[in-house]
Formats: sequence, C-alpha cells, structure tokens
Amino acid sequence: MGWFWADTTPEAPVAPHPVPRGNAKPPPSCPMHQKTQPPPPSRAPDNGSVPQGACPYVPSDKSAPATNTSDDSTTPPPPKQGLLSRLNPLNNMPFDISNKRADQQSQDLPLDREASTIPKGDGSLWEYPSPQQMYNAMLRKGYTDTPADAVESMVAVHNFLNEGAWAEILGWERRFGKGLAAGYQICKRGEENANITLGTEDPFDTTWSDKQAPPPKLLRFTGRPGDTTPKSQILQWLGWAWPERYGTPAPFDRHDWFIQRCGENGCEEVRYVIDYYEGEPEPTGEPVFFLDVRPAVDGPRAAAERSIRWGTDVWWRATGGVVREVRKAEAARKAAEGAEEATTRRYN
Repeated sequence: MGWFWADTTPEAPVAPHPVPRGNAKPPPSCPMHQKTQPPPPSRAPDNGSVPQGACPYVPSDKSAPATNTSDDSTTPPPPKQGLLSRLNPLNNMPFDISNKRADQQSQDLPLDREASTIPKGDGSLWEYPSPQQMYNAMLRKGYTDTPADAVESMVAVHNFLNEGAWAEILGWERRFGKGLAAGYQICKRGEENANITLGTEDPFDTTWSDKQAPPPKLLRFTGRPGDTTPKSQILQWLGWAWPERYGTPAPFDRHDWFIQRCGENGCEEVRYVIDYYEGEPEPTGEPVFFLDVRPAVDGPRAAAERSIRWGTDVWWRATGGVVREVRKAEAARKAAEGAEEATTRRYN
C-alpha cells in the first residue's frame, strides 16, 4: 500500500545518506600505487590540509613525466550506482519505475496518474501511480503472476485505502492540532459527539476547514510490512488467548507516515503508524479492509493523545453519557413547555 511517486522524472537523484565503502585502500589511479618508481617530492598545500576523501598525494611544482595509461589496471572503474541513490527518500520507492508496457503484458493499461487529496511538504499534491506503473512495480517485486486485467482494480483499492488513512490522520489532527487541552474538550463527550462538534460526520472527509491553522502535510512515508507494531502484536496474543473475542488475522501491511503539524508555536513533525487489516468479504464478494491509524508513541504527547481519545470515549459510554444527554434534553424540553404554558395562562 501507499505507492505514491513524488517526482516523475527527477534530474539528479541523490542518496539520502552516502554509504562509505569498506575498502580503505587508495584507488588504482592514485600515484601511491606506482611502486616501481620512487614518489616525486611532495609539496604541502598552502592551507596545510588535505581535502577529506582526496588521494593522499600532492603533486610537486615541476611537471611529472607522462605515464602510460594504456594498461587497464591503472584505469579507475566507473562508479557504481548504489541502491539508496535509486530510491526516492520521500517514499523509499525507485525513481525510475517505468510507465511503458511490459514484454509479458497481455493488454494495455492506462498511463494516467490520479492526484490524491494529500498535500506534500511543498504544498502540491501527492500523485498515485498509474495502472501501468503499478503493474511494472509488481513485476519488479517478483509478482510475475499478476494478471494485467486486475491491476486497475488494485490501483482503485490502493488509492481508496490511502485516502482513508489520510482521513483518519486528519481526524487526529483536528482534535489535537491545537494542543492536548483543546483535544480533551473535543473528545470529552465521546467519539460520536466529537465528530458532530468538528462537523465531520463523514469518516472519509479529507477537507480542512480550520482557518486558524494550516492543514497538515505528508512529508514522507515508508512501508514496513515485516515490522510488527506493539499494538498489533498484543492483539495477536489476545486473539490466541481469547479467540472468540479478539481473534483476528495479523495485519497484512504497515506504514509509517510523517506529518507536518503547524500551530501557534511553529511546525513539528509527527509520526503516524498505520496497520492494514483484511476483514471478511461482503456477500457480493467485495473485499473489506480495516485501518488502525494512530500517532506513534515517540514521546509523552503522543501517548497522551491516544489515552485521551480512547479513554474519554470509553468513559462516556461506560458511564451512560448518552442517557445523561437525553435526560438533559428532556428536562430542557419540559422546562420550555412549562414556561410557555405559564405565559399563556398569564395573558388569558
């Protein structure tokens, strides 16, 4: 899940972190490897330092005689392009996923890419891969049995899940983007009332209506399908102990999304964890998916946000919050009716 592409054709991909080579020997072209001749007199550079990574040799003022370069052993090999330099640091996906038809492809696939509703750090929108790019990516990962006629449906499900994940993140940001105190005031009457207060009864609403704060942005993300989150692991243990109540399949995917949250005190980066679960299909055969989206516990604030949202909803339902609201509404209605009757008798 989550195969966005940040750039279509980058000019000069650069690895996010250079990987040093383990061989500490100088390159073959370095004059120190020419052991058959005594080294020419050295001259210290004017500033008394040698650039880091340079060959440990400084040529003399006199021109050295030309050496024979016909021997291939003295020619440095061309630099190899490492894996990191071929990956986009924003999404850990290759820069060069082709949008061309594959050789074993049985039918043509659309080449157009759909724009998401998710803003990037620069304010533009992330783009989803085209069906052709998705098919080529599946082949690249080794899924050579992927039927071409199913790729468009796969892209539709993929885009739908990512939009749902973003809607869930916006729900957290609407509650706690302005701090824990403001989040508690929104959450204290339970989850259903919080959505009414925020005006987001639609769970897939991805619009940002708060005029006092800029909308959050997805800076980067990474897929971690092989890494189990602590929460999903606990649920698996509970499912093993009480299968009737907690039994559920393990998540089939995991993502970490890094969000930019801006407020009165500036901007900060918040990491969200997303577990993707597959449920029982509908009677019509349509697949069902569940997303568990929450802030990663990277600090006390994220832990407080999760505790407030979960704890207030549980407390509201356990203490009969809905019943109290109904009673208050009924009392207010009766009081209004009594005041109206008293006014009528007074003028009659």
